[in-house]
Amino acid sequence: MGIAARYRIDTAIMTSRLASPLRIALIGMSGAGKTFWTKRLAASGHPYVSCDDQIERRLQSRLATGGYAGINGVAAWMGWPDSPTYAEREAEYLAEEIAVLGEVLTKLEGDRASNLVLDTTGSVIHAGNNILMRLRRQMTVVHLAASPAEQQLLIQRYLTEPKPVLWRGAFRPKQGETPRETVARCYPSLIAARRQSYETLAHRTVPVADLQTLARDAASDSDSAAAFLKKIRPCEGR
Repeated sequence: MGIAARYRIDTAIMTSRLASPLRIALIGMSGAGKTFWTKRLAASGHPYVSCDDQIERRLQSRLATGGYAGINGVAAWMGWPDSPTYAEREAEYLAEEIAVLGEVLTKLEGDRASNLVLDTTGSVIHAGNNILMRLRRQMTVVHLAASPAEQQLLIQRYLTEPKPVLWRGAFRPKQGETPRETVARCYPSLIAARRQSYETLAHRTVPVADLQTLARDAASDSDSAAAFLKKIRPCEGR
């Protein structure tokens, strides 16, 4: 049975159990709003895990050697995709990400009544089919989808304030290009490829613009969190 067919079966299973527990995994490109909404839900009392934070913790000793700290420090440690150490550090980062996801899923599998909001990284789709199938079985996977205009903003953010990005071979420089020029040219292709993978993985896809409207129109942070849950889980609150 192919992966897409298995995903369809998992979607049917997930649809049949939309009630408690509340288990949501947010996926999408860096800058799409995953951390923003995770924090809103956390402030309303929902337990959460930030994959970025956990990966940084696991990399801490390696980061400290170079004087790096924080998520921007992780990006600096990885370097630009043309740096000599990038491929090795990209592999190290992905290994730690897989380990983090494995720990989270093992806990959820051992306690089926537990609630969790999972703030994934943009590279979650590279975690391997075993991890991704487990993720779909244990959680409702929600893709925060950026519009073409919003995607241009994501590219600019990466150029001005880089976050860890796994290029996985998508960085293909042309002769005479600077690294920044290559990033600007190749990043849209990276986004397009990832968007297809996100949509395949997700149980639900929600436009980022819709969520921005929710945040803007809500009377309070708790109201926006409730509206977010209602949008991605229609049965919630009934």
